Amino acid sequence: MVAVATIHGQGSEERAWEHCDWLWQQPETALADLCAGVCRLVVVAPHPDDEVLACGGLLCAAAGIGLEVQVVAVTDGEACYPGERWWTPQRLRQARREELRDALGALSIDAGAIVHLGIADGGVTDHEAGLEDWLWQTLREDDLVLAPWRFDGHPDHEAAGRAAWRAARAVGCRRLEYPVWGWHWLDPGCAHMAWEQPKLLDISAVAAHKREAIAQFRTQTGDVSRLHAEPILPAHVLTRFYRNHEVYFA
Repeated sequence: MVAVATIHGQGSEERAWEHCDWLWQQPETALADLCAGVCRLVVVAPHPDDEVLACGGLLCAAAGIGLEVQVVAVTDGEACYPGERWWTPQRLRQARREELRDALGALSIDAGAIVHLGIADGGVTDHEAGLEDWLWQTLREDDLVLAPWRFDGHPDHEAAGRAAWRAARAVGCRRLEYPVWGWHWLDPGCAHMAWEQPKLLDISAVAAHKREAIAQFRTQTGDVSRLHAEPILPAHVLTRFYRNHEVYFA
């Protein structure tokens, strides 16, 4: 049985994931196969940085072959540091929007690709039906939708994932799920029980661009002044997203 999701502490070590032979022995999926028949890549991100952490390599590679990219920023991630005197929700909202713009720029994606929905950080579950309806009206049959794994362990991620899954199914477009916090709480030894037929995408050709993009999220890595809280993305978390492969589920 797969463990119940718990996001605390340092989580599963990256070296344990490196030795998850079952996962890394899965066949690789070529970019051309992943995007066959697709005219637009739509990534649904519950917070600014999720799209880059999980999908930055795919986004960069897709942009490189001229595929249209749209990034749906569901929230602005403004509630990440409650109680901080300087980094108030208002400052964080503005800073994280700018960070997202700069991160996408590092992936050669224009800021015009971003759609900000402005749903309250931590409140996606309350707006799940509205998000589903918005996506249903926005998506096209020739889209490929990337959305959080519906069992990722974070309420905002799971609600966004469910909404995107249902909307994509209703429209009839292809969809893939991506893990973010699943890497943290899931026991690598149980990955085969949680993830059926994962798709591995080799991003080694664009991995440096992804790293540069991740570095733009300075409020999350702690590379800003006047922040007293522990960063959301310390080094041991970032190592999970510095790999040469990204993992998706159909």
